[in-house]
Amino acid sequence: MPAYTAPTKDMQFVLHDLLKISQSDIPGYEELESDFTSAILEEAGKISSELLMPLNTVGDTEGCTYENGVVRTPTGFKDAFEQMKAGGWTGLDLPEEYGGQNMPYLMGTAVGEMFSAANQAFTMYQGLTHGAASAILAHGTEDQKQKWLPKMVSCEWTGTMNLTEPHCGTDLGLMRTKAEPQGDGSYKVTGQKIFISAGDHDMSDNVVHLVLAKIPGGPEGIKGVSLFIVPKFLVDDDGNVGARNGVSVGKIEEKMGIHGNSTCVMDYDAAEGYLLGTEHKGMRAMFTMMNEARLGVGMQGLAQAEAAYQNAVLYANDRLQGRDVTGAKNPDGPADPLIVHPDIRRNLMDQKSFIEGARAFLMWGAMMIDKAHRGQDADADGLISLLTPVIKGFMTDRGFECTVNAQQVYGGHGYIEEWGMSQFARDARITQIYEGANGVQALDLVGRKLGADGGKHVMAFFEMVKAFCKENGDADGMEEFIAPLKKASKDLQAAGMFFMQNGMKNPNHALAGSYDFMHMMGHVCLGLMWAQMAKASLDALADGASDAAFYETKLATGRYYMARQLPATGLHLARIETGADTVMALEAASF
Repeated sequence: MPAYTAPTKDMQFVLHDLLKISQSDIPGYEELESDFTSAILEEAGKISSELLMPLNTVGDTEGCTYENGVVRTPTGFKDAFEQMKAGGWTGLDLPEEYGGQNMPYLMGTAVGEMFSAANQAFTMYQGLTHGAASAILAHGTEDQKQKWLPKMVSCEWTGTMNLTEPHCGTDLGLMRTKAEPQGDGSYKVTGQKIFISAGDHDMSDNVVHLVLAKIPGGPEGIKGVSLFIVPKFLVDDDGNVGARNGVSVGKIEEKMGIHGNSTCVMDYDAAEGYLLGTEHKGMRAMFTMMNEARLGVGMQGLAQAEAAYQNAVLYANDRLQGRDVTGAKNPDGPADPLIVHPDIRRNLMDQKSFIEGARAFLMWGAMMIDKAHRGQDADADGLISLLTPVIKGFMTDRGFECTVNAQQVYGGHGYIEEWGMSQFARDARITQIYEGANGVQALDLVGRKLGADGGKHVMAFFEMVKAFCKENGDADGMEEFIAPLKKASKDLQAAGMFFMQNGMKNPNHALAGSYDFMHMMGHVCLGLMWAQMAKASLDALADGASDAAFYETKLATGRYYMARQLPATGLHLARIETGADTVMALEAASF
């Protein structure tokens, strides 16, 4: 059975050496001293390793069952969920007013990575509830907040998001689900939604669905979509659970992965619902949840990569196979361990350099969310809006790739279920698809986010990179990081210029290159993170850090990324500059 050890030391490095959170002026960050964050991360890591990871294989092999109208989760899930609730983990970064602990979103993200790495399918139950609670918090009336949030924060009631229908996925303007006003402030919601994660289960007393639907007579397309709170069980004014609402499970989807999460077809038959936010502005409210979910999905990609990588490293050190071409490293044994071979090292370094860079990128993004929400910083809000599709798309593409590469280290054993490596790949695969498939993330980045506010935020990003390079260009030990970062940033700017010069004449020239641009920007973001981590590591070594080996390892890993991964921006630029002609050359019938 695979194992997992929470990477708390690396998280502490990112939080305190890189981001220097306790020195930040973001409200609430003054409490985030190293001892405090260490205590939280160590306890969350213990839960991850001892409680959640052993249930990961159980969830994968058992899955969820649906019988006689009841959805049951795998053995051990319900007891584990009770322990998570009792420990207050479900409301770690939600407001104290509703029973949460009001910690920064950054801490919720760090803890979430560990929980997801140990058991992604399980962690989704509380993760989706968090997203639904955030939408109600942002768009609900005071009465709605008081009625729904306390028990959602505690996960006595869980939450979902209901967007997709059988005939429409990304194009939500095509949806058919209707919400008929009843004259008393309520609506009757009728329709079918599919792919609803945590749609129903036996771990909470109620499930609060957030459902997109159209009010008859509203505008056509996406402009006519509204968002509704539709509970599994009706709730009276005193918060008591009553009669079953007109909500039922059509079936549980059979999936490639995340078997421990109950992905349901949900049928709504004149179910009582309540408008959340403003009529016909449902997407505005839903995007509160979706943007949070997209960051969470990026985190899932990183988490699965980390868990798979850890097991691949263990196997590479234990498995004896072949001899080191420079001389035997295990002369008393029949062969040397796999890890002596350069190609295994390349594989593991690809994974390690991505994972550590992505962790820094994700936590930096979470810090921007805190700066935007807690600090009311509009520039931070604009920057994280720009980077959200990159976090979701790039990190899940590369995260899945890492799980496959980790599986490859095992050779044939990686393909055998006994070793458990296929689960990481199967669970990671969904992250590239849900909450907006990665192709849609790329289109969002190029089609909407680059030009937002007149291009202000992407220009601010370029200026950030330029300023860092200028400030640190002459620093000892930084040349190996600054020169590649400059080159990659120039490639990214050249790609943006190509879009500006050619996209207006033919939008396909921009859209055909959008996926490459998303990955190019992801590489530049990780390049920036690695350059900043290198500076932090060099400073720590200059100050006489007691754990010099940790910082030396960090520098060596960063040098690998800058030398072997960051040059990919040149390939992406070359693809982008070919435009759309070769992409669009064939008639549909020729495929």
